[in-house]
Amino acid sequence: MGTEGHLAYEVRGGTALVTIDHPSRRNALTPQMWAQWAEVMGAATVDTDVRVVVVTGAGQTFCAGADISQLDSIHDTDLPTQAHRAIAECPKPTIAAINGSCVGGGVQVAAACDIRISATSARFGVTPANLGIIYPTVPLERLVRLLGPAATKYLIFTAELVGAERARHIGLVDEVVPDDVVLDRALRLADDLAGRSQLTIQATKDLVDRMVDRTLEDARVAAWMDQVASSPDVAEGMAAFRARRKPQFTWNGAGLPE
Repeated sequence: MGTEGHLAYEVRGGTALVTIDHPSRRNALTPQMWAQWAEVMGAATVDTDVRVVVVTGAGQTFCAGADISQLDSIHDTDLPTQAHRAIAECPKPTIAAINGSCVGGGVQVAAACDIRISATSARFGVTPANLGIIYPTVPLERLVRLLGPAATKYLIFTAELVGAERARHIGLVDEVVPDDVVLDRALRLADDLAGRSQLTIQATKDLVDRMVDRTLEDARVAAWMDQVASSPDVAEGMAAFRARRKPQFTWNGAGLPE
């Protein structure tokens, strides 16, 4: 698969690292690569040793979007939407380490993550207006959530490439760091999150997403509160706080409510 591109997957401690690996095409996503997102995110979800997922690109580019040479076969499917959902609906926290250009479908991948850390030199663009296509509605809704309607319209209407600081200003990026430390920064943040209560993190992600989607129900809140009542994490957190030591949280999502 190397010459055609693939998503490389490896586990480093409590972090799953997913690398968009198609450098000959600036990490453009082929139909097979779009389809592979469900596989890699599913692997991270069921692995109880994995607590955080980091997504990055091979070489000096994050992702140039869909592979234009195969655009017809991609545009006529819902593969990009399925990929977006696979990333966004992963119950574990996700971090995009944006190590270079992030365009079109690359923005879709980054926006589906919970946290986005960008290299200083990265450029961002949403360019369907250059191709005469419509951006998939599920990723489009995610952009509106992050940027608001005005900034979303501006990016798509103009197809303009914006720098990392502009992307941070409009809410597309959370943090901008020097190019040579972007992946290291993302992995250090992942290690930090992995040491915190996964019950708190996963519950917060689930509840916030449902609040934004207006699908949060009392039964869902009650299910999470049941997890709190039965988890040793609360007692451990309190004991560690009193002893001024680092807590050793053990909840791993095995009882995550469906």
